[in-house]
Amino acid sequence: MSLNLTTFSITARDAGNGTLGVAVSTKVPAVGGLCPFIRFPAGAVSTQAWVNPGLGPLILDRLQQGESAQAALDHVMARETDAEIRQLGVVDANGSSAAYTGSATDPWAGHRTGPDYSVQGNMLVGEDTIAAMEAAFLSAQAQDLAECLLTALEAGQAAGGDRRGRQSAALIVRGAQVFPLVDLRVDEHPDPVKELRRIFEVAKIELFPLVKALPTAQNPRGDFASIRAAMAPKD
Repeated sequence: MSLNLTTFSITARDAGNGTLGVAVSTKVPAVGGLCPFIRFPAGAVSTQAWVNPGLGPLILDRLQQGESAQAALDHVMARETDAEIRQLGVVDANGSSAAYTGSATDPWAGHRTGPDYSVQGNMLVGEDTIAAMEAAFLSAQAQDLAECLLTALEAGQAAGGDRRGRQSAALIVRGAQVFPLVDLRVDEHPDPVKELRRIFEVAKIELFPLVKALPTAQNPRGDFASIRAAMAPKD
């Protein structure tokens, strides 16, 4: 069974630190549960249109074995049932990217790729959506990956986005840790990308400093001492 879930997304890698992420929005609830797939350091995948979520792990398996984004995508899609109604964007551990837009995906549909990113969309108002996302991502690369991805998603929404309307959005970034660096989701909202930005700004103050302080394999104690010191009452 498949569902026409996702309409515009960006899959990307931070060339500086290797982190991987996906940002996505659509006119269906809870897009973050079925579209983005990330396995650090292998790569990231956005699977959409008449979505088959099983494609994400299959591609990540091949990326983990050392295949490039294009080779992994080609291999999996050559064996995929109803490939003509699928759409995917892939970025691998080296920053190579690849995308696929099936011939029967709902218009407007298409994609753009470049070093460290893939932007894709279907059932869009028009090509302006992914063009704006690409331009915004490239102009924001001095920022961290989460900010770049959200900026691109905002640009896509401002340029038209899903021709059916708005409902959900998600932003996920993963690094070497077992936990995500960013995992924010708006599952049902009349303006999900705007709401995602609001949550992101709150998280920058109240969540991300905690995430940076969490215990890791390299630092089992974490860095809670600095947070506790900052929270201590002042004389």
